[in-house]
Amino acid sequence: MSTIRKELVHAAITKSHALIDYNIHNDIHKRHEFRKQTILSDNSLTKDEKTEAIRLLNKDYDRNKILYNEGERRICENFEWIPYNDLKDIKYLTKGGFSEIYTAVWVDGGYEEWDSKEQKLKRVRGQCAILKELKNVENANQKWFEEVKSHLTISNKWADIIQCYGLTRNISNGNYMLVMMETDMDLRKYLQQDHNQLTWKEKINITFEIVRALYFIHKEDAIHRDLHSGNILYSQFNDHWFISDLGFCGPANKSSKNIYGNLPYIAPEVVIGKKYTFKSDIYSIAMLMWEISFGQPPFINYEHDHNFAMNIINGIRPRIVLGTPVEYKNLMEQCWDADPSKRPDTYTLWCRLQEMNLYYQSTSDESLQPEIYNDLQLNKSNNLIGNTHNRLFTSKIYHFENLPEPRNATKEELEEFHSKSENFSIPNNNDEDEVTNK
Repeated sequence: MSTIRKELVHAAITKSHALIDYNIHNDIHKRHEFRKQTILSDNSLTKDEKTEAIRLLNKDYDRNKILYNEGERRICENFEWIPYNDLKDIKYLTKGGFSEIYTAVWVDGGYEEWDSKEQKLKRVRGQCAILKELKNVENANQKWFEEVKSHLTISNKWADIIQCYGLTRNISNGNYMLVMMETDMDLRKYLQQDHNQLTWKEKINITFEIVRALYFIHKEDAIHRDLHSGNILYSQFNDHWFISDLGFCGPANKSSKNIYGNLPYIAPEVVIGKKYTFKSDIYSIAMLMWEISFGQPPFINYEHDHNFAMNIINGIRPRIVLGTPVEYKNLMEQCWDADPSKRPDTYTLWCRLQEMNLYYQSTSDESLQPEIYNDLQLNKSNNLIGNTHNRLFTSKIYHFENLPEPRNATKEELEEFHSKSENFSIPNNNDEDEVTNK
């Protein structure tokens, strides 16, 4: 067998997914057949590469048939209790807003491989996994546990949401830990590494995959509540984007008077104390769209304090990046409108991005060169990220009182805001987990 160029195989699979017209290919069988035909007609692949691509497509197809109740075992039934001593080589990875993250090897492994003879999933032994430690769970109420149970079921039902294999308990401190699918990096890190090489074809496909995942979440009548680039994860092996942390937005004992999240991504109506809605998630998507267009988190040089919250409420949004496609720009601005009723629902957003994605995937790479940005501007952003040690980029608790109703800013107000000098530093001595207005 000749050498298989894995990057081309995964690129071809990604393209076969992106070119699907869901109005025509309206069930999993039609979509699978379309993907296979797209691979077979791809002249950039060798015969062996086409065989490998179709093997991977067939693996996904078998899993999808289970999801749609066409097999003996549904994936969403595989959430299980995992003994802590079945997890080996546990290593600290990083810290989130209210949890610590570890890598580990799950000795028994999860249900990942399809047994064609038995027509059911079988375990993959020695599987790499991520452990997310949950704190203050002992103080959680019954409603929190019910919501978590519901969201875990959703996360294992849809392939665009990070799969959670089960629950374990740290024997050293008694804290519960989620055992989750391993990925390579989050969107924030991916953009910092590769943004200068990304074309709009790639940027729009990333946005499309994120919105598709959110559509499935909303389809299950669930709200994410904490969408930001640290919760969007990338698997290089699958060349695929996933939404993570569904159902685990903040500490279990958070007061109902507080809000939890990453302030630049939180919808203005939530900032002033109103309930999260589907449209609140759409606002977060707008901020992700902007971040994908520019390569850095929104408002990275502003302290996440009461003054910044007032800016959000008064309609201040990031400056549109030069070279952003008009249709992308218009959709993004609609998604961050101060009036939730003027934001599109997830299905409408998904359909419009699908149209955009189909157009760009059908356009040659040569005509879609990466955007070139001002080096000084990007270097200043990167320096700020290094100086703050990602302190501003994790979710935390906020408590604001007596805030006005959100509104959209005028063009003059936006221009005045963005014309102000942004060359200032953020103090590093504020490590509080909660921000309040004084």
